[in-house]
Amino acid sequence: MQTMDSFNFAGKKAFVRVDFNVPLDENFNITDDTRIRAAIPTLKKILKDGGSLIIGSHLGRPKGVTDKYSLKHILPRVSELLEVDVQFADDCIGVETEAKAAVLRPGEALLLENLRFYAEEEGKPRGVAEDATAEEIAAAKKAVKESQKEFTKKLASYADVYVNDAFGTAHRAHASTALIADYFDADHKLFGYLLQNEITAVEKVMKETERPFTAIMGGSKVSSKIEIIQNLLDKVDNLILAGGMTYTFSKAFGGNIGTSIVEDDKLDLAKELVEMAKTKGVNLVLATDAKIGDAFSNDANTNFAPVKDIPEGWEGLDIGPESEKTFTEVIKNSKTILWNGPVGVFEFDNFANGSRAVSEAIVAATEKGAFSLVGGGDSVACVNKFGHADKVSYVSTGGGALLEMIEGKVLPGVKAIRGY
Repeated sequence: MQTMDSFNFAGKKAFVRVDFNVPLDENFNITDDTRIRAAIPTLKKILKDGGSLIIGSHLGRPKGVTDKYSLKHILPRVSELLEVDVQFADDCIGVETEAKAAVLRPGEALLLENLRFYAEEEGKPRGVAEDATAEEIAAAKKAVKESQKEFTKKLASYADVYVNDAFGTAHRAHASTALIADYFDADHKLFGYLLQNEITAVEKVMKETERPFTAIMGGSKVSSKIEIIQNLLDKVDNLILAGGMTYTFSKAFGGNIGTSIVEDDKLDLAKELVEMAKTKGVNLVLATDAKIGDAFSNDANTNFAPVKDIPEGWEGLDIGPESEKTFTEVIKNSKTILWNGPVGVFEFDNFANGSRAVSEAIVAATEKGAFSLVGGGDSVACVNKFGHADKVSYVSTGGGALLEMIEGKVLPGVKAIRGY
């Protein structure tokens, strides 16, 4: 399989699928350009070789054409970072776009309009009436799938080579993230630097594990992490479960949790996961104490309490000092570390100490030679907030894609290029 370093893009037009789904404020200013910067090495390599760029991306979840989600808003920043006056196509397909792509010269770049302005990108019908019959819904799905083929073929026709550098959407079997690869032979489709690095990092954690292997899973709901937790129980030595899901486990075993977040329909599941960990010999680490507040606010009155004895009117919003010590000890003695999800409401400085302690422990372990992978939007926000992003081994740009890889699933965007 070709790689970015082995492929010479000289004289080639490259369709590069990137993930420029960046946050914009009310004036369409980019508030975080991390995803754009992450793709720049791939884009620059193609231009440096003497190739030309057709850049495709989505922005937001539009239900049709709308100025709010136009990629023209990010064009100046893309040009600035790429150090090239990037051209813009007001549509991602059509006669004018095709003409612009056709006349691109080596060293030139063209940014296409939002791919998701077309239902064909995702392959999902739009505008189906709420009272539509099953037959009408089926017909709408069939129609968009048929037109999706032509849409994909048109995108592919612009280029000689396809490069996927959008890890954030690699778990979607969309036109530009997976289906388009079928129009290029094995020597003319490849991963960009970012996507390849993401794959390498995840596979190093999940398949080339140095032990002890510790995974820290945070977040508010057990239900959103069931498959990940079950898969990890077959791989890790230590599994730290924290965040809001703590209180589901606490209540499952008879604890009083005050007004803490809980999934009452997952209490039996929590018990099953504890038993599963015992059966598999995994050290399941749960918080034993919490920093509690009398309101969901940074300005709440605070106290500390055991997670099994939180007073009424109070809720757990962070781990307490006892749990910090336990988590830190486990993490510092690990050789492979995966962190997905904060252990408290880190957005509130008053309840960020636990997540900071976890982040600092990961940094300390990394300094001693451990391989650490941090992924998921909130975890990434944590290491950025605490200034630790450059002190861990790898920070993933993916959310859903990362989680699906951890679950052991094959991502469509990956399979489309390497076949498995």
